[in-house]
Amino acid sequence: MKKLNLFLIYFLLKTPILFGQEKHYYQTDFSTEEFENRRAQIYDEIGTNGIALIQSAPTVAGFKVFRQTNSFYYLCGLEEGHSYLLLNGKNRSSTIYLPHRESQREKSQGKILSAEDADLIKELTGVDRVRPIEFLGNDLVRSGLIKGETPILYTPLSPAEMGNDSRDEILSGHARAAADPWDSQITREAMFKKLLTERFPEFQIKDLSPLLDSMRLIKSPREIELITEATYIAGLGIIEAMRSTKPGIYEYQLDAAAKYIFYQHGAQGDGYPSIIGGGKNTFFGHYFRKTDVLKEGDLVLMDYAPDYKYYTSDVTRIWPVNGTFSKGQKALYNYIEEYRNALFRHLKPGVTSDEVLDNAAADMKRYLVGKTFEKPSHLKAVKKGLSFRGHFQHPVGMAVHDVGQLRNIPLKKGMVFTIDPMIWIPEEELYIRIEDIVVITEKGAKNLSAFVPSSTDEIQKVIREQGLTEFRPAKNLSLKE
Repeated sequence: MKKLNLFLIYFLLKTPILFGQEKHYYQTDFSTEEFENRRAQIYDEIGTNGIALIQSAPTVAGFKVFRQTNSFYYLCGLEEGHSYLLLNGKNRSSTIYLPHRESQREKSQGKILSAEDADLIKELTGVDRVRPIEFLGNDLVRSGLIKGETPILYTPLSPAEMGNDSRDEILSGHARAAADPWDSQITREAMFKKLLTERFPEFQIKDLSPLLDSMRLIKSPREIELITEATYIAGLGIIEAMRSTKPGIYEYQLDAAAKYIFYQHGAQGDGYPSIIGGGKNTFFGHYFRKTDVLKEGDLVLMDYAPDYKYYTSDVTRIWPVNGTFSKGQKALYNYIEEYRNALFRHLKPGVTSDEVLDNAAADMKRYLVGKTFEKPSHLKAVKKGLSFRGHFQHPVGMAVHDVGQLRNIPLKKGMVFTIDPMIWIPEEELYIRIEDIVVITEKGAKNLSAFVPSSTDEIQKVIREQGLTEFRPAKNLSLKE
């Protein structure tokens, strides 16, 4: 009896670990059919003599949270590091390669999908085969190097986006590293291509990035739903920051108010580092330090969105620190708001960015008739804004500066991008803009961030409400008695 009791105690102690390991993590936002359709587009484009090989993100060191690369996630949804996806155009088959199970790691982190979970992974992702990572080289050889025509191997050569990365910023970082003679940094993509060429010189390697970019430019209905949700969270965060604004608080406290809203609604973190600048800090379009105090009479600009289920948004508002627009600020702001409205009036399928900008500029010329501004420099700035082409900005999706060509092509249903009217007044180091997210619909366009206050009256009303920083003000950290 004593032995039986000891066995039961041992079993009860061990059972939670065993059961815990059986609970796997895999995304629930996309169906296997959506991933299969994306992979089918790859097969169609690379042809019957092409194979595509996509590398996942590496596992993370230390206590960082793993996040998959956008391209790998886009094609299968699997969030495990050191994995590979092989798409064979010859027989239109897909294979995922993963490392073997790490029992010790699972004891501390929970269930990790591995090569030993082949049947489960096939069910979750819809791929045809799951193999251990050591079989990848053998399968590349068997793709045509021994018998038949050697296939063309496609792999992404553009830098992988992870978390709050955007390709334009990553490439700028690579350029800075290349200019440093003491920096031996090489991109992961360059190293992967080098290894493939050294080990399999028979392959002709081509860049898969342009195809993936064109696919990601047109969002599916489910992607638009996620971007809409990310936009809603972004807007709630900005509204909370408006409520929390008053002279004497720090820029970073508005960031804290928005972050609380983001995490409360399930965000994984930032879609990009928050841009929050008061006074002259607004003049820097990507100011991110957030260390200054907000002052009476100044404007504060906030540009921020979450990383939400691998999608983000891009919403910007600007408002008075003291809660009331001055006469001069109001005239400039109304011009920007009206420019935003003019741009939206001309958005629809079939038109180009140039047509939208030209038509909106014509509308704004009529708007300026009879309008007065506080200073000659203000009038000069708004007139210069009529010829500025950056009011029509960039795609948004899995990255804030998402991939895909948007300019000088007819707009199509499913495109998601920003409308971002702005002006600079160098004489005062003043910059004013608002930014909204648009999705092109079957017959027109929809402003996903229209609910975020944008008129002067709406903004001033929100600022009068109590915000998080007032309910829970920051403590004085001074250790002096």
